[in-house]
Amino acid sequence: MTVTIQAQDFSKSQCVAGLRAALNILDKWKASCEQACRILRISRSTYTRARQCDSAWTVSLDSDQMQRISIVLNIHAALRLVFDNPENVYGFPSMENRNEFFNGRAPLDVMAQGDMISLYETFRRIDTLRGAQW
Repeated sequence: MTVTIQAQDFSKSQCVAGLRAALNILDKWKASCEQACRILRISRSTYTRARQCDSAWTVSLDSDQMQRISIVLNIHAALRLVFDNPENVYGFPSMENRNEFFNGRAPLDVMAQGDMISLYETFRRIDTLRGAQW
């Protein structure tokens, strides 16, 4: 049995909106330019252009990049559900974490390794907090 997965095509405006939203969240998490670029798998020039307020700027992103954006947005949503105060919503990703998966590293540092598994597993561990299973 063969399963075919078709790639979702996103418009350039959807790509820009998603990218800017993810970069705003990463900025509030205190991610460096290098960390943000590794997490989202974008170039430094794309990072710089996305942060400018040029409404005419557009970008095309591939499905991997859009999945990364989606995971960042979902981590943010999970943190907003778990924590009531902005200090934890935005501070948690850069806090040292002693849970088994993080082993003293900050979630942001794990995500910034740049691979999809680290990004997804970070989301999964944070999302688990919603059910108090951690």
